[in-house]
Amino acid sequence: MEVKARAPGKIILAGEHAVVHGSTAVAASIGLYTYVSLQVSPSNENDDRLILQLKDTSLEFSWPIGRIKDALSSLGGPFPSTPMSCSSETFNLILAMIEEQNIPEAKTSLASGVSAFLWLYTSILGFKPATVVVTSDLPLGAGLGSSAALCVAFSAALLACSDTVNMDMKQEGWLVFGESELELLNKWAFEGEKIIHGKPSGIDNTVSTYGNMIKFRSGNLTRIKSSMPLKMLITNTKVGRNTKALVAGVSERTLRHSDAMSFVFDAVDSISKELANVIQTPAPDDQSIIAKEEKLEELMEMNQGLLQCMGVSHASIETVLRTTLKYKLVSKLTGAGGGGCVLTLLPTLLSGTIVDKVIAELESCGFQCLIAGIGGNGAEICFSASS
Repeated sequence: MEVKARAPGKIILAGEHAVVHGSTAVAASIGLYTYVSLQVSPSNENDDRLILQLKDTSLEFSWPIGRIKDALSSLGGPFPSTPMSCSSETFNLILAMIEEQNIPEAKTSLASGVSAFLWLYTSILGFKPATVVVTSDLPLGAGLGSSAALCVAFSAALLACSDTVNMDMKQEGWLVFGESELELLNKWAFEGEKIIHGKPSGIDNTVSTYGNMIKFRSGNLTRIKSSMPLKMLITNTKVGRNTKALVAGVSERTLRHSDAMSFVFDAVDSISKELANVIQTPAPDDQSIIAKEEKLEELMEMNQGLLQCMGVSHASIETVLRTTLKYKLVSKLTGAGGGGCVLTLLPTLLSGTIVDKVIAELESCGFQCLIAGIGGNGAEICFSASS
């Protein structure tokens, strides 16, 4: 039996940076996924291996099950129903196993994701031989929640193979988890995120697990659901950014101009709250949807202006803004800024011809363009007979 899992990436619709200073923010899942295929192998004492294939980076890792047991058997797993943090001692043991694989220097940044995989695998499934294959629609390091989607997809596939969750393996198509199972899945994914990021907020993995949208403020998360279809053009500027430095820059500006920045953060808080209300309000007909899209465009435009006030825009972001504005489309950065990705709302009545022109112009600048629905399902799995 082969188990396939998929988990969506995420965007910040409103409130990035200001959320660090007590404002509300809104995040949403996107219709771009990370996929994990898991096939547990029949046990063969002489050649039991755990194989991990990262298709998009052309990397393959292979560990003898005996080697993993020697390193991690003292943990006493598996314990799929009890999410646990990886200790620094265990992390070092896992890291040693990864370093034995001789990752090319250009791809050493992937080691933390592989570490998260080994921790999740041995904690949930123990020491079973298997082949795990990963592919993704999400660009790495672009602020679209690729690491969280990876941890969620890993956890979903592993839990589906454990005895902890009840799933109908005979049912066809993508299946969703029950509420209590989603909670368990989210906790395991958060443990994976901690291995990758140290102290993550938990927002990315929560959006990827549950899907739809989340409103959050001061550590409190509220799940919300859109009453209307939303589609975005996501432009990846391919400009790397230092999130910690950008966050620190906003904090330094706040110290220098405390009164002015306080008004900026209050305005962002109001924008995020209004955006959440607009998204949730029923839209019974096309006219209602058009009116709501116009409101969302205005809120996005205002939020982008305030992000510029915070000093987190970038020349590449401004290029996207100018390009889309020529076609009367509204855009804003998403995430840390300083490069990364830019969102452009694609209204319902927008012609495909215009979208094609916008994409062509942006791609001529060296940017990557992706179109995705917003606020869809979270983690899903499907079962198929082994090939």
